Amino acid sequence: MKSLSGKELARLLQANGWCLQRIQGSHHIYMKPGSPVRISVPIHGNESLKAGLQRHLMKLAGLQP
Repeated sequence: MKSLSGKELARLLQANGWCLQRIQGSHHIYMKPGSPVRISVPIHGNESLKAGLQRHLMKLAGLQP
């Protein structure tokens, strides 16, 4: 799996129907209509997300099989 930055993951979420609910500090909170899941994406410039966090967030978003 290619390592993504927080900005890249945020763009990927928005392209898949997730909506930005609010921004709290450096964390962008996304929700999807009809889903109880909230996803908090840390955006620290172009710094890559750690592999485990990226895998967890993508699994919550349903972007992985």
